[in-house]
Amino acid sequence: MPGVDGRGDAFVGRLLPWFDGHGRHDLPWQHPRSPYRVWLSEIMLQQTQVSTVIPYFLTFLQVFPTLPALAAASNDAVMARWAGLGYYARARNLHAAAQRCVADHDGELPRDLDALHALPGIGRSTAAAILSQAWNDRHAILDGNVKRVLTRYHGIDGFPGLPAVEKVLWGLAEAHVQHVPDGRMADYTQAQMDLGATVCTRSRPACVICPLQDDCVARREGRTDRLPTPKPGKALPEREAVALLLRDGRGRVLLQKRPDTGIWAQLWTLPQAEHGSALQDWFDAHLHGSLDDAEAMPVLEHTFSHYRLHLQVLSCQVDGLRADVPGLRWVAPVDLPTLGLPAPIRKLLDTGAPPASPKRRTMRRASSPPVSE
Repeated sequence: MPGVDGRGDAFVGRLLPWFDGHGRHDLPWQHPRSPYRVWLSEIMLQQTQVSTVIPYFLTFLQVFPTLPALAAASNDAVMARWAGLGYYARARNLHAAAQRCVADHDGELPRDLDALHALPGIGRSTAAAILSQAWNDRHAILDGNVKRVLTRYHGIDGFPGLPAVEKVLWGLAEAHVQHVPDGRMADYTQAQMDLGATVCTRSRPACVICPLQDDCVARREGRTDRLPTPKPGKALPEREAVALLLRDGRGRVLLQKRPDTGIWAQLWTLPQAEHGSALQDWFDAHLHGSLDDAEAMPVLEHTFSHYRLHLQVLSCQVDGLRADVPGLRWVAPVDLPTLGLPAPIRKLLDTGAPPASPKRRTMRRASSPPVSE
């Protein structure tokens, strides 16, 4: 197998010098490289590019500079600073893990793989990345970038998400990590991620400048475009729903807090239902006024990881709530930034998009399941 033999490890031996000259050394979580900052960056970087994460990371740290500060914050405060970054379960788990650290670990992240792995939102690879970058401890990681690099370098067939293939990749990652010089685990961990993000990319990898090209099986066999083996594809289901953009006489917007689980969990969003008749019943039960003159705004489309949502938003002014209802709240425009709102809803409220046309409401039953499952 290339790169691992009794004479040393060409993978490690070539990767570290490349990182010294070409890796990323000025990322904000590297200066200083504290356990809390490393952990926060690792969670934000899941499914999200570095360029997107950096401004969120810096803003988040301004509001929650320490782990205890994050633990003591309200759910709304955390979600407000995460809003727009997506994959909101990450924020909920981050908050819960911080509270667990305060309760069980004296307000610090534990320096132990199993203890870290036991915290909400921290998987095996993330726990290893925290330990290796924050403390230079010797642990292998296997995020998406590393899977791609190892799959091509060693010529591993099969979708990397399959347990059998992932087991092989973990074995290779563990073998390589044993050859990393003492004190360089943080650099080695970053080097793998940097190579995957900037050179060994998903499409059009820059093989001619890759430090591993001489031993790379995929390059030698002309298979860089076929490795890693892609996940079997399937068309995203299409779903429809209807939402209400309701304002009172003071210009406040009525928002509803989502349940603790499901899509947009614990975020504030517009009242929503899978079809018009259900939303009409909800309106009649909670509000004074009428939807007869509601105007249809342009259909809002948003793609989740497992389906595409077509959200018909109906806008109108109402007289007010019939009674105080838990989970419903009138919010002035100036207060919207203090709440966690899904990115498409925040954009809709920020832009104040006009109705699509001066037509009356067109509520219709959707044939797809509800989005609140």
